[in-house]
Amino acid sequence: MPFILPDLRPASAELFVLAMACLILFVDLFVKDTRRTAVFALTQLTLVGAAVVTWAGTSGEVVYTFSNMYVHDFLADMLKQLLYLTDIIVLFYARAYVVDRPLLGRGEFYTLTLFATLGMMVMISANHFITIFLGVELLSLSLYAMVALNRDSATAAEAAMKYLVLGALASGLMLYGMSMIYGAVGSLEIGEVAERLQAGVANHSILVLGLVFLVAGLAFKLGVVPFHMWIPDVYHGAPTAVGLFIGTAPKLAAFAIVLRILANGLLTLSYDWQMMLLIMAVLSIVLGNVAAIAQHNFKRMLAYSAIAHMGFMLLGLAVGVVGGDARFTLNAYSSALFYVVIYVLSSAGAFGMILLMARAGFEAEDLDDYKGLNRRNPWFAAMLMMLMLSMAGIPFFVGFFAKFAVLQAVVASGQIWLAVVAVVFSLIGAFYYLRVVKLMYFDAPADPTPIQAPLEVKALISANGLAVALLGLFPDTLMWFCLLAIRLSLSVFA
Repeated sequence: MPFILPDLRPASAELFVLAMACLILFVDLFVKDTRRTAVFALTQLTLVGAAVVTWAGTSGEVVYTFSNMYVHDFLADMLKQLLYLTDIIVLFYARAYVVDRPLLGRGEFYTLTLFATLGMMVMISANHFITIFLGVELLSLSLYAMVALNRDSATAAEAAMKYLVLGALASGLMLYGMSMIYGAVGSLEIGEVAERLQAGVANHSILVLGLVFLVAGLAFKLGVVPFHMWIPDVYHGAPTAVGLFIGTAPKLAAFAIVLRILANGLLTLSYDWQMMLLIMAVLSIVLGNVAAIAQHNFKRMLAYSAIAHMGFMLLGLAVGVVGGDARFTLNAYSSALFYVVIYVLSSAGAFGMILLMARAGFEAEDLDDYKGLNRRNPWFAAMLMMLMLSMAGIPFFVGFFAKFAVLQAVVASGQIWLAVVAVVFSLIGAFYYLRVVKLMYFDAPADPTPIQAPLEVKALISANGLAVALLGLFPDTLMWFCLLAIRLSLSVFA
């Protein structure tokens, strides 16, 4: 049988990142500089190069390769570009932090970041359950190692162990669900699964059982209730630079696989998975916002905040199949995409402030560390205030429009009670964001020393904070890109 070489162009960015990650791993062996300046620069150049390669291959058309296991479309291009930008921001924020901590300042942090990025790129473009699983495992194994990088920290080791055990359990659930779907349908290709489900050739009972396990595994990757138990411990125990990475970029990849599996592959079973998503969304919004109030550690507060935000994002995905109207579905899915993008932007800035405040021997994790920040540096206090107000959904920051877009889709679906619950607990959740603002502006600082930061970090945190304000004034362009990505990439709109 002749071997046919697959078309490698749709995966050219992934091949580039893989080659550069291996090269950087090799170069790091010969670098004597403890600051790893060359490794840092090569990692950033790799991300910029991947962005250029991805942009050069953007056509707006849907292209399949590797026997339809991999897809190149506008949604993948958009999410990958956002992924590169997020990684670049994360590495700039983390630069000073990892330099001050020798166990983190080695090249492993940068190479693991690239391998995790490669896993997320595979997840974003996967069109086959096996490809999705490979991407998820590459990302997960990289994150387990990153959480445990600080070997002298018992908290980090405990967090890594919990993450590993629970992550392995979630992967097993996901793999078992995939095997059940394969047994019922006879295929693992997402498009072919959708066709066979529409033809009605599958055993519905086995499908639903497999769907339950699959959704459970996906819910773990998103960190929503009741599969949220790893989020607070990992956010708290991991080095802050690693927590920043975990709390941002993987959300984009997790959104992509949930959308591709449920909206593209298992849309026929929407009646079965919609209720599961709605229950998890409501529980996440309730528990995340209520539990965050009791937190005194900033990272744990952001962890419970992440649970609530992912619940909000699930609302957009869950109600998107209610009306059956293509325009309504497009608006609902695009609102969920818009929400996750805005959350990643805001979360990056919030963790960036923790890294900016930290120094050697001091982590700036406690909320009391932010008392009187306005007296120590008014500009940084203003940036963090805008980020907190955006995450709380206060008009007219972009977080308000993200919540409004999802709530608009919920109301349009006719489920008014669901919108009321989301609004009520969003108001409750605003308390813990406004508490940070109160500490910065109305409490006296324990340490009145002015806060200084490198120019690049000051510029980045300024751009991050101003972005949530400017996007709040002009959200239309980003919303339009989200609409376009969904419309051009999902089979339901073909």
